[in-house]
Amino acid sequence: MRYGLLFLSLWLVSAAWGDLSSCFRFRVYLDGKGENPYCVDQPERFLSDKAIARREKYGVAITESDLPISPAYLDSLRLTGGRIVARSKWMRTVVVEYPDSLAVERLLRLSIVDSVKWVWKGTVTLPPARTDSSRLALDEPPLRPYHGYAEKQIRLLRGDKLHKAGFRGVGLTIAVLDAGFLNADRMEAFSQTSICGTHNVVHPGQTVFAGDDHGTKVFSCLAANLPHVLVGAAPESSYWLLKCEETRTEFPIEEDYWAAAVEYADSVGADVISSSLGYFSFDDPSLDYTTDQLDGRTAFISRVASCASDKGLLVISSAGNEGNSAWGKITVPADAKGILTVGSVTEKRARSPFSSLGFTADGRVKPDVVAMGSGCYVLEGDGSLRTANGTSFAAPILAGLVTCLWQALPHLDAQEIRTLVRQYASQFRQPDAELGYGIPNIYKSYRKASKHHGK
Repeated sequence: MRYGLLFLSLWLVSAAWGDLSSCFRFRVYLDGKGENPYCVDQPERFLSDKAIARREKYGVAITESDLPISPAYLDSLRLTGGRIVARSKWMRTVVVEYPDSLAVERLLRLSIVDSVKWVWKGTVTLPPARTDSSRLALDEPPLRPYHGYAEKQIRLLRGDKLHKAGFRGVGLTIAVLDAGFLNADRMEAFSQTSICGTHNVVHPGQTVFAGDDHGTKVFSCLAANLPHVLVGAAPESSYWLLKCEETRTEFPIEEDYWAAAVEYADSVGADVISSSLGYFSFDDPSLDYTTDQLDGRTAFISRVASCASDKGLLVISSAGNEGNSAWGKITVPADAKGILTVGSVTEKRARSPFSSLGFTADGRVKPDVVAMGSGCYVLEGDGSLRTANGTSFAAPILAGLVTCLWQALPHLDAQEIRTLVRQYASQFRQPDAELGYGIPNIYKSYRKASKHHGK
């Protein structure tokens, strides 16, 4: 039914948001992609060489789902007077912005449109520009073990042994999806880090190194490389830093930004997605998810995550920090099928009280596993070293070490790596809703798989 996904009536939208200075954004579900100038026989026109090589290595077919939405379809949407904000070729959706909510009527009259969902209302403003360009140096404390202050969070998963064996992420690329990476380009801890590039989905063309520093903290768990001070989980991997979170408001458009970032990561040839973002409630409660929708099939963002997994990427997502809230459960896309969802434990291996609980609505084990998320050492946007709590940090710690594991076992594909991580976790035989399969032993996973394959 064409109007089945029109989330609110036009009257309700106009009544709820009467501020005429605001803009409205709608997710448009298309009937297809239109007559396309692209074809699967010429993937080099829409995928990088690295992305194509990854597909070929692991036998992942390039299909019509990988083709971009046709320019003709995009032009038809623009002719309704809207501005295109985001798009997903996998989901066949486009987000269109209008100054008037009633403009959605023009969208619904297009034959190429299946349905429409309202996903955002607000005022379009750009983030403040960064002016100070001086380098931030970390005051080095007294000498500590090789991983420095990160020693406990790495050692809990036995990642220290994998690093000592020579596997630190070389040859693999991690895409970090977050809210912003304030000053990460100025910090001594990342001066040796291979940053392939950046992309700002929320504000195209703007820097990702200004505004929010949540991504800076996450990035430090992965890529910091100051021996005996702070060494992250994958210090020698390559990175794409992608801003896809709008921190000023909370609307379903965050899912569209996330989808665009994941598809971008796929197209440039990333191997691993590390995401410390999750959603369940929005500024308008009528848009909220319910716990019975945590089935991996309902949430737009969760379907995108599973699609990324199908494309051969290893997707790692934080479980959420709702363990003490009325919601209590994992957030989306943590319910997605085919990804590694990471909860949090303390250094004493007990569940962090804030760590979101499983299972999924359809009875699958989530979180998959847990990592240290209480008292993690991170770098803030001002260059200072601090402790922080959250599954936001458990996820990148695991993501980095899993990347190192993949470096050590390049003959395995993403799903085989995911299975291996769970198989040698602390409670694989008796998973529960708190820790899932438990605390991974990354080094044991490596040793067991190496022995099995005669390496």
